[in-house]
Amino acid sequence: MKDYVIRATGANGQIRAFVGITTNMVEEARRLHETSKVATAALGRTLTATSMMGLMMKNKGDKLSVIIKGGGPIGTILTTSDVNGTVKGYVSNPKVEVPDYENGKLNVAAAVGTNGVVKVIKDLGLREPYNGAYPLVSGEIAEDFTHYFAVSEQTPSVVALGVLTTEQHVECAGGLIVQLMPDATEESISQLEKNIQNLKSITTMLSEGKTPEDMLNIVLEGLQPRILDKIDVKFECECCKDKVQEALVAIGKTALSQIIEEDKQAEVGCQFCNSKYMYNEEELLNILKDM
Repeated sequence: MKDYVIRATGANGQIRAFVGITTNMVEEARRLHETSKVATAALGRTLTATSMMGLMMKNKGDKLSVIIKGGGPIGTILTTSDVNGTVKGYVSNPKVEVPDYENGKLNVAAAVGTNGVVKVIKDLGLREPYNGAYPLVSGEIAEDFTHYFAVSEQTPSVVALGVLTTEQHVECAGGLIVQLMPDATEESISQLEKNIQNLKSITTMLSEGKTPEDMLNIVLEGLQPRILDKIDVKFECECCKDKVQEALVAIGKTALSQIIEEDKQAEVGCQFCNSKYMYNEEELLNILKDM
């Protein structure tokens, strides 16, 4: 099944919802970064949420970045999305291993850590990007985004994210973000709370063959869900040789001159997709000349 997110409303606009399947997106991240199971789950959950948050932006050039630093062995999780929900991302330690929970589920919190922040940067084309950092509350990712929406945007939200993976393959991934608008009535809130109490996990619903449309109908049961649009989403890095050479510019003239003198070439990798770009002596001299 193709990855996509549906954007919807409920209760005559009192509720808005984003529900998606992101299996291929997360599998692409796993393949590119050769992540362990727990790193796949942590990165996959973050990519899924970041994609849906990207779709909340309005203008063509808008960009959103999420940085999660929880002090755990996974290091930093960094993801970005554009306004179409196209994402890329990586973790500092893709091979991280931690013991599972006693019930056999992946202990994402142990990998991520709980002593840190989730940072959201929105570049909306203004002079300064919006920049907010909020304490992690669980390290399990979904609860941390729920907390972010509550404190940063004063928007009561339900965030559910799930990744089911083996060492070699992501079996399913997806998520939902459901938010109450300021005019939500007590009746609508009560119905939504009742629906959430009975909500199965994202991976359980996807494993049962549920589509994002099915999940929307479950979470907004009795609230007249109305789908506004359906957006194809994916993992894609737009890096190229010209863009990656900025890393060579950043090290400065002295260091670049030393590389030219000693090695006569340089290899630069993109953190987001692990692509490698080779620069020969002539190319390095041209970069140095332009600096």
